[in-house]
Amino acid sequence: MSGGLRLDEIVARLGGMLQGDGSLVVSQVGSLLSAGADEIAFIASAKYRAQLHRTKAAAVIVPPQFANDTTLPHIVHHNPYAYYARVVALLNPAVPGRPGVHPGAVVNSPLPTSARIGANAVIGDGVRIGENVTLYPGCVIGDGVAIGDDSVLYANVVVYDRCVIGRRAVIHAGAVIGADGFGFAKDGQHWVKIQQIGRVVIGDDVEIGANTSIDRGALEDTVIGNGVKLDNQIQVAHNVSIGDHTAMAGCVGIAGSARIGRRCTVGGAAMISGHLEIADDVHVSAGTLVARSLSRPGAYTGIFPLAPHHEWLHNAAQIKRLAKLAERVAELEKTLELMGKTS
Repeated sequence: MSGGLRLDEIVARLGGMLQGDGSLVVSQVGSLLSAGADEIAFIASAKYRAQLHRTKAAAVIVPPQFANDTTLPHIVHHNPYAYYARVVALLNPAVPGRPGVHPGAVVNSPLPTSARIGANAVIGDGVRIGENVTLYPGCVIGDGVAIGDDSVLYANVVVYDRCVIGRRAVIHAGAVIGADGFGFAKDGQHWVKIQQIGRVVIGDDVEIGANTSIDRGALEDTVIGNGVKLDNQIQVAHNVSIGDHTAMAGCVGIAGSARIGRRCTVGGAAMISGHLEIADDVHVSAGTLVARSLSRPGAYTGIFPLAPHHEWLHNAAQIKRLAKLAERVAELEKTLELMGKTS
């Protein structure tokens, strides 16, 4: 953590409008409820308005509509949540380790002097590592992999042969990039493995959560666009394409050859079937099954509401009868139409 910053220094770096004492120094960020006398808090929603009045923070970040709701020194910005994220980064700058290669690492490719390679990391043949790349202990980088400048791979990340990772990537512990996709051909009672010969190609500024798996393409590449954010324990199957700046929460599953547009969001544990297309700016709610292509932007939800178990069983039984009910309604409509014509 840094020694703290004056409010006017923060505004000089990040913009926004300062109201109140700019010489006030804050050393950390906290929530409205927990922030102390040397911390800055933020409010982004009206449902926390009462907390704004009770906070013990030294200063707050507020949207314009709440600018007159506090007497504390405050920074006004149209997106206080994003502003808070940038303030956290200012007050908690990353502390890079010293460049160098641990004696326990196995390195079979040339490295820039700025690289940081941890204990028991393994780097294969023909690997291209950019400037200021950090590989934490236990990372395994396959032959022919390329990793862009300023990327960080945390402990035990595995990148299979020939995959490409862009600049400023952050890949958290245990992630697997480029394992074989689930490809098998049925031959009688047996399965014949389909060799997966594509790659995974990851753009710039991508963050991938712990234990997330991204499979290599069967023929063509699996592609993750610039600025994509993937949470923990996500499964991305072979030949999937994810557009720029899309974000997905934990435990999402994406089946093979799905194409997902730009600036989409996918809630936790949502499932996306294979061989479909999702347009740009689509927002899928948590737990939703996407079983067809979505050609228009907007929010989509497919969750059966929570209910007491006996009510859920009753409602589920009624849903099973909807098809027959629809047929009966159609027959009645035809009968009424005929009666109208003969009367």
